Amino acid sequence: MKKIVIAIDGHSSCGKSTMAKQLAKEIGYVYVDTGAMYRAVTLYALRKGLLNNGNIDEARLQDDIDAGLVSVSFRFNAEKGRPDTYLCGELVEDEIRQMEVSNNVSPVAALPFVRKFLTEQQKAMGKDGGIVMDGRDIGTAVFPNAELKIFVTASAEVRAQRRFDELKAKAEADKNTPMPVYEEVLKNVEERDYIDSHREVSPLRKADDALLLDNSHMTREEQSQWLLEQFKKAIK
Repeated sequence: MKKIVIAIDGHSSCGKSTMAKQLAKEIGYVYVDTGAMYRAVTLYALRKGLLNNGNIDEARLQDDIDAGLVSVSFRFNAEKGRPDTYLCGELVEDEIRQMEVSNNVSPVAALPFVRKFLTEQQKAMGKDGGIVMDGRDIGTAVFPNAELKIFVTASAEVRAQRRFDELKAKAEADKNTPMPVYEEVLKNVEERDYIDSHREVSPLRKADDALLLDNSHMTREEQSQWLLEQFKKAIK
């Protein structure tokens, strides 16, 4: 049976990665978290001092990318059953999920040369099908001909609460991680929505042929069942 490409797009913090990972595991496909790729480039910029108070040294970041100094890859973590993100060979899965990266990732992701750099990698990853990829422009820019496209959304308040709960759990488990503030998380979610939807290159939007999934009031089990049903219809 021919393996297809499944593109899952949508707003930040609406559970795209969780549902995409679960679906990929159930159907035996490869999962790629494109948001993690943009977060990794953002972390690189922060570490190199190329991003300060919202100002990005675009010229230096582009020079480093063109020189091959920035690399993003994934390695499967058998213990956790998920792919981990590596920046220039270093495991950064936890670091890229912190608020400092979250607060800066949308402006970095809006840069045309960053999108071109990562889009080329993403297209190469899915050229043979058998892949579940989630992000902001997978069904519109990366794989416009994907056999199954899903656009996921939820209210900003619901998404902020989910993100807050996730960050709070990490802070309670690791005393070196700062405790989140709900109002800051909500503001971050709303700002990312605006930037993602208004950027010049590949803005966040629902593809005309994408199925809409509002999971504001759905359980993970209900989402998984719905996605599996859509996959079965697509492969027919």
